[in-house]
Amino acid sequence: MASVTEADSTGLRGAFQRKLTEAREFVEDTEESALAAGGVASLALLGTFVGFLVVSPLTVVAFSAFLVAVGYGWFRHQELTAHALTLTMTVSTILILGLITVFIFLEAWPAFEYATAEVFGVGVPGLRLFTETLWDPVNQKRFSLVPMIHGTVVVTIIATLVAGPLGVAAALFISEIAPPTVRELVKPGVEILAGIPSIVYGFIGFTILSPWASDQFDLVGQGTYVFVGIVVGLMSLPTVVSVAEDALNSVPESMKSGSLALGTTDWQTMSSITLPAAFSGVSAAVLLGVGRAIGETMAATVMLRNSPALPDPIYNVFYGYETLTSLIAARYGNAHGLQFNALFAAGVVLFVTVLFLSVGSQLIEKRMNEKLGGNE
Repeated sequence: MASVTEADSTGLRGAFQRKLTEAREFVEDTEESALAAGGVASLALLGTFVGFLVVSPLTVVAFSAFLVAVGYGWFRHQELTAHALTLTMTVSTILILGLITVFIFLEAWPAFEYATAEVFGVGVPGLRLFTETLWDPVNQKRFSLVPMIHGTVVVTIIATLVAGPLGVAAALFISEIAPPTVRELVKPGVEILAGIPSIVYGFIGFTILSPWASDQFDLVGQGTYVFVGIVVGLMSLPTVVSVAEDALNSVPESMKSGSLALGTTDWQTMSSITLPAAFSGVSAAVLLGVGRAIGETMAATVMLRNSPALPDPIYNVFYGYETLTSLIAARYGNAHGLQFNALFAAGVVLFVTVLFLSVGSQLIEKRMNEKLGGNE
């Protein structure tokens, strides 16, 4: 009886081993076929992109092959195909962003080269773009980004003064003060404001704020940096409120409860515990709002005079001429030659500035997470 049992056990182990081997072979075959489908899909997607660049029939053929490969893989091996497809899309996104960056710098290089100036006998490309103040692409072929950088800085400072305090105060109200019913109504309402097109804000500013400012301050014409900054600051509010509110909510409840248990008021807890603990995240929110203000185009283009000049005196905010974004938006349609390259140079300045702000906000937010998470 024992020998029969041992034989049955040996047979069961053998059958299990055979099934396990068959399952392993099936998985390996499945992975190979799915990866092959993913490889074909990747190559087809790359061929589609190349065909689009050279405007050839290769686009249609490659895109058809991509759809066929994805369809076959999705029908037979859905999970592995989804993995390969998401990886392909991620790589494609990084590739496209990299190509856009390279394209911007290549198109801007002729303007930097033309504006080369010598410093101690060494030519510095683009130096005249940041030292001269005259923008004359027709008669003298001189290009200067100084007036536009000045306008961008002034508008950004005013927008930050509007969006920073209001955004942080609104985030504190939503996170710490508002009842749950009010919070559920106010927070989505604030986020909806981010979906309003910037041209709508600019149109309101152009038709209401600018005429009112001209009448009240006896200005010649319309367009003032101060009201453009106010409008752009209101546009940046949803970004500041949303990110700052998330940062305030990430403060552990035990810290707030401990403060209240010691006899502090709600306001003392918010000002002494919640805000300092979430200061990194709140700073990141303000930086993101500043990035939105720097990159704002349509509102500034509609409300400003679109004249590349410096105000006199330079601190006069009741006249508004041009920003980097309004320069590009107002002149790209008729630009050609060096002026076209100079507009790309303005784009490079904006790109680098917003890139540093975005990286800085991410580093600050990472520091906040490490601080509150105890991973220092």
